[in-house]
Amino acid sequence: MTSRRFFLSGAAVALVCAVPALTASTSVPDRPVRAGTAQERSQPAIIAHRAGTGDAPENTLEAIERSLAAGADGEWLSVQATKDGVPVLYRPTDLSALTDGSGAVADKTLDELAGLNAGYNFKGPDGSYPYRSRPVPIPTLQAALDAIPEGKQVYLDLKQAPARHVVDAVTRVLDERKAWGRVRLYSTDAEVTRLLSAVPGAQVAESRDATRQRLAEVALEHACKSTPDSRSSWAGFELKRQMTLQEKFTLGTGDSPVTAQLWTRESVSCFRSAPDRRDRLPIVMFAVNTPADLATATKLGASAVLVDSPNAMVPAARR
Repeated sequence: MTSRRFFLSGAAVALVCAVPALTASTSVPDRPVRAGTAQERSQPAIIAHRAGTGDAPENTLEAIERSLAAGADGEWLSVQATKDGVPVLYRPTDLSALTDGSGAVADKTLDELAGLNAGYNFKGPDGSYPYRSRPVPIPTLQAALDAIPEGKQVYLDLKQAPARHVVDAVTRVLDERKAWGRVRLYSTDAEVTRLLSAVPGAQVAESRDATRQRLAEVALEHACKSTPDSRSSWAGFELKRQMTLQEKFTLGTGDSPVTAQLWTRESVSCFRSAPDRRDRLPIVMFAVNTPADLATATKLGASAVLVDSPNAMVPAARR
Protein backbone atom coordinates (compact mmCIF):
# COMPACT_ATOMS: atom_id res chain seq x y z
CA MET A 1 0.00 0.00 0.00
CA THR A 2 1.20 3.50 -0.81
CA SER A 3 0.44 6.60 1.25
CA ARG A 4 1.20 10.09 0.02
CA ARG A 5 2.00 13.29 1.85
CA PHE A 6 2.27 16.77 0.40
CA PHE A 7 4.53 19.42 1.93
CA LEU A 8 4.19 23.05 0.93
CA SER A 9 7.65 24.48 0.32
CA GLY A 10 8.64 26.70 3.22
CA ALA A 11 5.49 25.82 5.14
CA ALA A 12 4.51 23.95 8.25
CA VAL A 13 1.65 22.23 6.48
CA ALA A 14 1.49 18.48 6.01
CA LEU A 15 -1.71 16.71 5.06
CA VAL A 16 -1.95 12.97 4.52
CA CYS A 17 -4.65 11.80 2.16
CA ALA A 18 -5.32 10.07 -1.10
CA VAL A 19 -4.00 12.34 -3.86
CA PRO A 20 -6.90 14.23 -5.45
CA ALA A 21 -6.97 16.39 -8.53
CA LEU A 22 -5.67 19.87 -7.85
CA THR A 23 -8.44 21.55 -9.81
CA ALA A 24 -12.19 21.55 -9.36
CA SER A 25 -15.29 22.73 -11.17
CA THR A 26 -17.10 24.71 -8.51
CA SER A 27 -18.76 27.83 -9.95
CA VAL A 28 -16.81 31.08 -9.83
CA PRO A 29 -18.27 34.34 -8.48
CA ASP A 30 -18.78 37.30 -10.81
CA ARG A 31 -15.71 39.07 -12.14
CA PRO A 32 -14.20 41.83 -9.98
CA VAL A 33 -14.39 45.53 -10.78
CA ARG A 34 -11.07 46.79 -12.17
CA ALA A 35 -9.46 49.51 -10.06
CA GLY A 36 -10.18 53.01 -11.25
CA THR A 37 -13.22 52.09 -13.35
CA ALA A 38 -16.94 52.08 -12.72
CA GLN A 39 -17.75 49.07 -14.85
CA GLU A 40 -16.87 45.43 -14.73
CA ARG A 41 -13.79 44.27 -16.59
CA SER A 42 -12.75 40.75 -17.48
CA GLN A 43 -9.25 41.28 -16.10
CA PRO A 44 -8.01 41.58 -12.52
CA ALA A 45 -6.08 44.66 -11.46
CA ILE A 46 -2.39 44.49 -12.45
CA ILE A 47 -0.21 45.24 -9.42
CA ALA A 48 3.51 45.93 -9.87
CA HIS A 49 5.34 43.54 -7.53
CA ARG A 50 8.00 45.48 -5.61
CA ALA A 51 7.03 48.33 -7.95
CA GLY A 52 8.03 46.24 -10.97
CA THR A 53 11.15 44.34 -9.99
CA GLY A 54 11.58 42.90 -13.48
CA ASP A 55 11.79 46.30 -15.17
CA ALA A 56 13.72 48.55 -12.77
CA PRO A 57 15.45 48.45 -9.37
CA GLU A 58 12.81 47.14 -6.99
CA ASN A 59 11.01 49.39 -4.53
CA THR A 60 12.44 52.61 -5.98
CA LEU A 61 10.68 55.73 -7.19
CA GLU A 62 12.04 54.99 -10.66
CA ALA A 63 10.35 51.57 -10.62
CA ILE A 64 7.10 53.15 -9.44
CA GLU A 65 7.26 55.76 -12.22
CA ARG A 66 7.98 53.14 -14.88
CA SER A 67 5.26 50.74 -13.77
CA LEU A 68 2.65 53.49 -13.67
CA ALA A 69 3.71 54.63 -17.13
CA ALA A 70 3.30 51.03 -18.32
CA GLY A 71 -0.30 51.07 -17.09
CA ALA A 72 -0.13 49.22 -13.77
CA ASP A 73 -3.25 49.55 -11.61
CA GLY A 74 -1.27 49.65 -8.38
CA GLU A 75 1.96 49.06 -6.50
CA TRP A 76 3.15 46.36 -4.10
CA LEU A 77 5.88 47.87 -1.90
CA SER A 78 8.18 46.23 0.67
CA VAL A 79 8.61 48.30 3.83
CA GLN A 80 11.13 48.34 6.66
CA ALA A 81 11.87 51.03 9.25
CA THR A 82 15.17 52.77 9.92
CA LYS A 83 16.89 53.04 13.29
CA ASP A 84 15.27 56.45 13.75
CA GLY A 85 11.80 55.10 12.93
CA VAL A 86 11.33 56.21 9.31
CA PRO A 87 9.60 53.66 7.04
CA VAL A 88 11.51 53.12 3.79
CA LEU A 89 11.10 50.83 0.79
CA TYR A 90 13.51 47.90 1.05
CA ARG A 91 13.03 44.12 1.09
CA PRO A 92 16.11 41.94 1.90
CA THR A 93 17.50 41.49 5.40
CA ASP A 94 20.87 43.00 4.43
CA LEU A 95 21.60 46.10 2.41
CA SER A 96 24.36 44.30 0.50
CA ALA A 97 21.75 42.27 -1.42
CA LEU A 98 20.66 45.24 -3.54
CA THR A 99 22.82 48.24 -2.66
CA ASP A 100 26.47 49.26 -2.35
CA GLY A 101 26.13 49.22 1.43
CA SER A 102 25.80 46.52 4.10
CA GLY A 103 23.99 45.84 7.35
CA ALA A 104 20.33 45.89 8.34
CA VAL A 105 17.98 48.77 7.61
CA ALA A 106 16.96 48.81 11.29
CA ASP A 107 20.59 49.53 12.25
CA LYS A 108 20.87 52.59 10.00
CA THR A 109 19.45 56.08 10.31
CA LEU A 110 17.70 57.68 7.36
CA ASP A 111 20.75 59.90 6.82
CA GLU A 112 23.00 56.83 6.68
CA LEU A 113 20.81 55.26 4.01
CA ALA A 114 20.68 58.45 1.94
CA GLY A 115 23.99 57.83 0.21
CA LEU A 116 23.30 54.24 -0.85
CA ASN A 117 22.46 53.18 -4.40
CA ALA A 118 19.32 51.00 -4.38
CA GLY A 119 20.00 49.98 -7.98
CA TYR A 120 23.62 48.95 -7.52
CA ASN A 121 23.01 45.23 -8.13
CA PHE A 122 20.21 45.57 -10.68
CA LYS A 123 21.22 43.73 -13.85
CA GLY A 124 19.89 44.83 -17.22
CA PRO A 125 18.83 42.50 -20.06
CA ASP A 126 22.34 42.68 -21.53
CA GLY A 127 23.99 41.65 -18.27
CA SER A 128 25.26 45.15 -17.45
CA TYR A 129 24.61 47.17 -14.29
CA PRO A 130 23.03 50.35 -15.68
CA TYR A 131 22.34 52.01 -12.34
CA ARG A 132 25.92 51.94 -11.09
CA SER A 133 26.57 55.04 -13.17
CA ARG A 134 23.26 56.69 -12.27
CA PRO A 135 22.38 55.82 -8.67
CA VAL A 136 18.82 55.67 -7.36
CA PRO A 137 18.13 56.15 -3.64
CA ILE A 138 16.14 54.07 -1.18
CA PRO A 139 12.87 56.04 -0.94
CA THR A 140 10.80 56.76 2.13
CA LEU A 141 7.26 55.45 2.33
CA GLN A 142 6.02 59.03 2.42
CA ALA A 143 7.77 59.83 -0.88
CA ALA A 144 6.31 56.69 -2.46
CA LEU A 145 2.76 57.57 -1.40
CA ASP A 146 3.24 61.06 -2.84
CA ALA A 147 4.39 59.54 -6.15
CA ILE A 148 1.38 57.22 -6.54
CA PRO A 149 -1.80 58.94 -7.77
CA GLU A 150 -5.07 58.63 -5.90
CA GLY A 151 -7.14 55.83 -7.38
CA LYS A 152 -4.18 53.48 -7.73
CA GLN A 153 -4.06 50.51 -5.36
CA VAL A 154 -1.22 50.47 -2.81
CA TYR A 155 -0.14 47.30 -1.02
CA LEU A 156 2.44 47.52 1.77
CA ASP A 157 4.35 44.35 2.68
CA LEU A 158 5.93 44.84 6.11
CA LYS A 159 9.12 42.78 6.16
CA GLN A 160 10.87 43.53 9.43
CA ALA A 161 11.31 42.26 12.96
CA PRO A 162 10.75 43.26 15.67
CA ALA A 163 7.18 43.73 14.57
CA ARG A 164 6.38 46.70 16.77
CA HIS A 165 9.18 48.81 15.28
CA VAL A 166 7.95 48.65 11.68
CA VAL A 167 4.23 48.69 12.57
CA ASP A 168 4.58 51.87 14.63
CA ALA A 169 6.62 53.58 11.89
CA VAL A 170 4.13 52.72 9.14
CA THR A 171 1.12 53.59 11.30
CA ARG A 172 2.55 57.02 12.00
CA VAL A 173 3.01 57.83 8.31
CA LEU A 174 -0.43 56.53 7.32
CA ASP A 175 -1.96 58.62 10.10
CA GLU A 176 -0.08 61.75 9.00
CA ARG A 177 -0.94 61.24 5.32
CA LYS A 178 -4.53 60.15 6.06
CA ALA A 179 -3.78 57.23 3.76
CA TRP A 180 -5.52 54.30 5.46
CA GLY A 181 -8.30 54.22 2.89
CA ARG A 182 -5.95 53.76 -0.08
CA VAL A 183 -3.60 51.17 1.42
CA ARG A 184 -3.84 47.42 1.96
CA LEU A 185 -1.43 45.81 4.39
CA TYR A 186 0.32 42.44 4.35
CA SER A 187 3.06 40.56 6.14
CA THR A 188 4.43 37.03 6.34
CA ASP A 189 5.08 37.72 10.03
CA ALA A 190 2.13 36.65 12.19
CA GLU A 191 2.93 39.23 14.88
CA VAL A 192 2.94 42.07 12.36
CA THR A 193 -0.44 40.89 11.07
CA ARG A 194 -1.82 40.72 14.62
CA LEU A 195 -0.66 44.25 15.47
CA LEU A 196 -2.00 45.71 12.22
CA SER A 197 -5.36 43.99 12.66
CA ALA A 198 -5.83 45.87 15.93
CA VAL A 199 -5.57 49.26 14.18
CA PRO A 200 -9.03 50.71 13.41
CA GLY A 201 -9.55 51.14 9.69
CA ALA A 202 -6.55 49.07 8.65
CA GLN A 203 -7.18 46.87 5.58
CA VAL A 204 -5.14 43.84 6.58
CA ALA A 205 -4.74 40.55 4.76
CA GLU A 206 -5.51 37.31 6.50
CA SER A 207 -2.34 35.79 7.97
CA ARG A 208 -0.26 33.86 5.47
CA ASP A 209 -0.37 30.75 7.66
CA ALA A 210 -4.18 30.74 7.73
CA THR A 211 -4.44 31.30 3.97
CA ARG A 212 -1.89 28.58 3.22
CA GLN A 213 -3.57 26.07 5.50
CA ARG A 214 -7.00 26.63 3.93
CA LEU A 215 -5.62 26.37 0.39
CA ALA A 216 -3.90 23.09 1.25
CA GLU A 217 -7.06 21.67 2.85
CA VAL A 218 -9.19 22.51 -0.16
CA ALA A 219 -6.60 21.19 -2.63
CA LEU A 220 -5.88 17.94 -0.83
CA GLU A 221 -9.08 17.13 1.05
CA HIS A 222 -11.66 19.02 -1.04
CA ALA A 223 -12.94 20.44 2.23
CA CYS A 224 -13.79 24.04 3.08
CA LYS A 225 -13.31 23.82 6.84
CA SER A 226 -13.14 27.57 7.52
CA THR A 227 -13.42 30.97 5.88
CA PRO A 228 -11.54 34.22 6.60
CA ASP A 229 -12.98 36.00 9.61
CA SER A 230 -14.40 39.51 9.54
CA ARG A 231 -11.09 41.06 10.64
CA SER A 232 -9.47 40.07 7.33
CA SER A 233 -10.02 42.64 4.58
CA TRP A 234 -8.48 40.50 1.81
CA ALA A 235 -6.41 37.39 1.15
CA GLY A 236 -3.36 36.71 -0.98
CA PHE A 237 -1.12 33.80 -1.95
CA GLU A 238 0.82 32.46 -4.93
CA LEU A 239 -1.26 31.19 -7.82
CA LYS A 240 1.07 28.19 -8.02
CA ARG A 241 3.32 26.79 -5.32
CA GLN A 242 6.23 24.40 -5.27
CA MET A 243 5.40 21.31 -3.20
CA THR A 244 7.06 18.03 -2.33
CA LEU A 245 5.12 14.82 -2.79
CA GLN A 246 6.37 12.20 -0.35
CA GLU A 247 5.29 8.66 -1.12
CA LYS A 248 5.72 5.96 1.51
CA PHE A 249 6.16 2.43 0.26
CA THR A 250 6.70 -0.84 2.11
CA LEU A 251 10.44 -0.63 1.48
CA GLY A 252 10.98 3.09 1.94
CA THR A 253 9.94 6.56 0.82
CA GLY A 254 10.33 8.67 -2.29
CA ASP A 255 10.13 12.45 -2.66
CA SER A 256 9.11 14.22 -5.87
CA PRO A 257 8.92 17.99 -6.46
CA VAL A 258 5.62 19.13 -7.99
CA THR A 259 4.14 22.50 -8.87
CA ALA A 260 0.60 22.72 -7.56
CA GLN A 261 -2.02 25.29 -8.48
CA LEU A 262 -3.54 26.08 -5.10
CA TRP A 263 -5.98 28.76 -6.26
CA THR A 264 -8.76 26.82 -7.95
CA ARG A 265 -12.47 27.38 -8.50
CA GLU A 266 -13.06 25.36 -5.35
CA SER A 267 -10.65 27.33 -3.17
CA VAL A 268 -11.88 30.72 -4.46
CA SER A 269 -15.44 29.65 -3.64
CA CYS A 270 -14.35 28.62 -0.14
CA PHE A 271 -12.64 31.94 0.58
CA ARG A 272 -15.69 33.87 -0.58
CA SER A 273 -18.35 31.77 1.14
CA ALA A 274 -18.28 33.38 4.61
CA PRO A 275 -21.92 33.99 5.59
CA ASP A 276 -21.14 37.07 7.73
CA ARG A 277 -19.42 39.08 4.98
CA ARG A 278 -21.40 41.78 3.20
CA ASP A 279 -19.04 41.98 0.22
CA ARG A 280 -16.91 39.60 -1.80
CA LEU A 281 -13.49 39.02 -0.29
CA PRO A 282 -10.78 40.52 -2.53
CA ILE A 283 -8.30 37.82 -3.55
CA VAL A 284 -4.82 38.72 -4.77
CA MET A 285 -2.90 36.03 -6.64
CA PHE A 286 0.87 36.33 -6.41
CA ALA A 287 3.57 35.48 -8.97
CA VAL A 288 1.41 35.81 -12.09
CA ASN A 289 4.14 36.38 -14.66
CA THR A 290 2.97 34.73 -17.88
CA PRO A 291 -0.04 35.34 -20.12
CA ALA A 292 -1.16 31.77 -19.40
CA ASP A 293 -1.12 32.36 -15.65
CA LEU A 294 -2.94 35.68 -16.13
CA ALA A 295 -5.63 33.87 -18.11
CA THR A 296 -5.97 31.33 -15.30
CA ALA A 297 -6.21 34.01 -12.61
CA THR A 298 -8.83 35.85 -14.65
CA LYS A 299 -10.99 32.75 -15.05
CA LEU A 300 -10.76 32.13 -11.31
CA GLY A 301 -12.04 35.63 -10.53
CA ALA A 302 -8.91 37.13 -8.97
CA SER A 303 -9.37 40.70 -7.79
CA ALA A 304 -5.73 41.51 -8.51
CA VAL A 305 -2.51 39.82 -9.59
CA LEU A 306 1.11 40.57 -8.69
CA VAL A 307 3.41 40.83 -11.71
CA ASP A 308 7.16 41.36 -11.80
CA SER A 309 7.15 43.10 -15.19
CA PRO A 310 4.28 45.51 -15.88
CA ASN A 311 5.96 46.24 -19.23
CA ALA A 312 5.30 42.64 -20.26
CA MET A 313 2.06 41.85 -18.46
CA VAL A 314 -0.04 44.99 -18.94
CA PRO A 315 -0.14 44.49 -22.74
CA ALA A 316 -1.05 40.83 -22.16
CA ALA A 317 -3.95 41.94 -19.95
CA ARG A 318 -5.27 44.27 -22.62
CA ARG A 319 -5.34 41.80 -25.49
